[in-house]
Amino acid sequence: GWSCWLRLEYWVFNEFPSFVAEDSRRFISQLTGNLYVSKVQPSDVGSYICLVKNTVTNARVLSPPTPLTLRTDGLMGEYEPKIEVHFPLSVPAARGVTVRLECFALGNPVPTITWRKMNGNIPKKARLRKSQAVLEIPNVQLEDSGTYECKAENPRGGTAFKGHIQVYTFPQWISTINDSQLDSGDQLHWECKATGKPRPTYRWLRNGEPLTPQSRVEMVNGELIIQKVQQADSGMYQCVAENKYGAIYCSAELKILASPPVFSPNPVRLIATLGKDMLLGCRPRASPKPRVTWRRGDRRIQPSRRIINSTRSDEGNYVCRAENQFGSAEMTAMLWVKEAMRVDLSPSSVEVTVGESVVLSCRVSHDPSLDVAFQWLLNQQPLNFQQEGGHFEYTQTQSSTVDLMIRSILLKHAGKYGCRAQTSADTVLAEAEVLVRGPPGPPGVVIVEEIKDTTATLSWSGGVDNHSPISSYNLQARSPFSLGWQTLRTDPEPVTGDMESAMAVELNPWVDYEFRVVASNAIGTGDPSAPSRGVRTKEAVPSVVPANVSGGNGRRHELVISWEPVSEEFQNGEGFGYIVAFRANGTRGWKEKMVTSADSTMYKYRDETFPPLTPFEVKVGVYNNKGDGPFSGVVTVYSAEGEPREAPSEVKASSISSSEIKVTWRPPNPGPGRPRGYEVSYRKDSEQEESGNRKKTVGNETSMVLTDLEGNSVYLITVRGFNSIGQGPASTTSTAKTKKDPPVQPPANLVWIQEGTNVSLNWDPVKSKDNESDVIGYKVLLSQEGRVHNQVMRTITPSAVLSLPEGGTYIIEVRALSEGGEGAISSQVRVLTSSGDNGKLSVIGRELWNSLSYWSIN
Repeated sequence: GWSCWLRLEYWVFNEFPSFVAEDSRRFISQLTGNLYVSKVQPSDVGSYICLVKNTVTNARVLSPPTPLTLRTDGLMGEYEPKIEVHFPLSVPAARGVTVRLECFALGNPVPTITWRKMNGNIPKKARLRKSQAVLEIPNVQLEDSGTYECKAENPRGGTAFKGHIQVYTFPQWISTINDSQLDSGDQLHWECKATGKPRPTYRWLRNGEPLTPQSRVEMVNGELIIQKVQQADSGMYQCVAENKYGAIYCSAELKILASPPVFSPNPVRLIATLGKDMLLGCRPRASPKPRVTWRRGDRRIQPSRRIINSTRSDEGNYVCRAENQFGSAEMTAMLWVKEAMRVDLSPSSVEVTVGESVVLSCRVSHDPSLDVAFQWLLNQQPLNFQQEGGHFEYTQTQSSTVDLMIRSILLKHAGKYGCRAQTSADTVLAEAEVLVRGPPGPPGVVIVEEIKDTTATLSWSGGVDNHSPISSYNLQARSPFSLGWQTLRTDPEPVTGDMESAMAVELNPWVDYEFRVVASNAIGTGDPSAPSRGVRTKEAVPSVVPANVSGGNGRRHELVISWEPVSEEFQNGEGFGYIVAFRANGTRGWKEKMVTSADSTMYKYRDETFPPLTPFEVKVGVYNNKGDGPFSGVVTVYSAEGEPREAPSEVKASSISSSEIKVTWRPPNPGPGRPRGYEVSYRKDSEQEESGNRKKTVGNETSMVLTDLEGNSVYLITVRGFNSIGQGPASTTSTAKTKKDPPVQPPANLVWIQEGTNVSLNWDPVKSKDNESDVIGYKVLLSQEGRVHNQVMRTITPSAVLSLPEGGTYIIEVRALSEGGEGAISSQVRVLTSSGDNGKLSVIGRELWNSLSYWSIN
């Protein structure tokens, strides 16, 4: 059947896959598989099929159809709820699982389901499912145990059901048993402990069979005690801890040892020291423990195995006999008595200062037949030379003498040093104290006892002085405004080594500080203490005034006053601001204005009555919520001279070419509002004013060349001055017309005749069109192939004679010249010549350009 598999149950309405939807009226129990309808409605009429799905194999089984019809003999009236599905009276649950409690009731109207936990609260992790018909508690724990109530209610009444959740836990081990080996006759004591709910009980098994109490065997609450174990007690034991929900096992083996005494086959040699006691050791392997006796020759040593005050006469062979019920054995030990070792030179106690070096020496006398080994100890622990960073060096000057050198000694190297010498017979130890003086250790916790506006009273506890008395303390502080820790002034000054309290003075009010203390002695300054807790000094009236009070500039009728703001470190409290005071020279009363922003650097005052460049006496003070502070020194600041007040005069504009116009002007008369530069505005007479262009001078130049203009066009031009305050009025408008554009036709039909290094060149004259400037000459360009510089000549005739300076390939080009500029360039003429003397260009024609033929190098 399905009972041994996990399953999910669904109901199909009329045909697959139309599933019944669960809500407050319809409920499918995953415990019974039944479908419950609290209040049937006409829409519920149809055929119902139960579908069961195996969650492991995903196999599905469908039941035969079950029809649901409505009765026609009347309507069901309202009735109180009746719980049809509920969880058991007792619900056992393993800790950690999810518990689901079902509760569904029939009724008309449809009942409402509510849940509560008796004598407690429903766990916060709990969830309500299926219109509150299912209470789900995930990861249930012991504290979730208790009585839960499900209540169904409608207007006709209510009913409830209560059940108890009992959370149980499987047993879990707290302690287990381990394998044991015992001698026959010993006692076995094993204990195992486990937790669980209900509390586990214990039982014991031996070799799989239950173990019962006997005269030698006792079992109580997980303890097993067997008195005087025997060989028959050997075996594999199990402790079982169990409750009603499960059992756990732990196992251990018990071995009972039974063997006669056995000695090691190696010869035993014992060495004693003259005048000292000697203990004879005999340790055979045997079980149970054997009875041991000693003899020397025929004389039995009884009852002690100790030789008192060894002498040479004690040398010889000694026999140890061991026996138990399983047999006996003997062992012979050879005893030698040697001279005792003694220390001839002990390391000396010394006092050294940090950074110095010291040597500790150690020499012993010992029996010459024995080897001696040395070991250095520090505070009874062996020195590890590799881990000490080269501070320690071990040297053995003779077989019985060793030295320990400590280089650049540190405070941590102080302590008791031991020189241990050891032979196979005995051991000696010589010790010496090394005291290291150094700077003091850090003082104890720093406490701020009292904090004021400019002082803080501090206390601390003294640290270790490292064997040199503390001579003084330094108090240090840091704040958000300091570069690290700063040494403070104190009261008293200095702070001597016998003091553990002092006052830090000259602090800034309303600043967060941390404090620390550093101790010094004759050797040096030690490490600082840990910082104190952060504290803030009290507020005070500000005492630092703004720096660099000055001013000037601004618009006409403005007085601009500026300063460097006071750092937050010196504002001394909340509500910090500035008091700006000023008066015109020669007047008595001061005008004062409050500037409330601590970051402000400027104040502007406007008054239409005072003229430009009026001198004012100015000072800037400070204030905060505690009161007004001091003012800065008085400085003289002039009111603004204003923007330029006059326009430039004698503005003249003249055309240079088809794209350039030169503009000149005369600056306005000297006075307030002096220009710092000029702006030239220009536009074509056919354009609107707002579409014009503007161009500024770099400095106070009084001329400018306008470029990138259109040819044969009239331009309207004005000039105005400007300074840092603004612009002045514009000049009267001047006009200028650009020249016509240069000819677009290049020189054509270039013909040349070459005679040695001379080249005669001719071309057709260029004729200008009506809208082009007249041709006034030509420009001939000569360049050697592979070089960037050109030779240029000008001529008024369409011909030229060129004398080529040296061998190579030359490129010749020609342009027409006009008032509007240079025309288009001709096609290139390439001429190849042999080497020759430096030559020149000469002009052939009836007239020279400007009566002069000349070279120019571009």
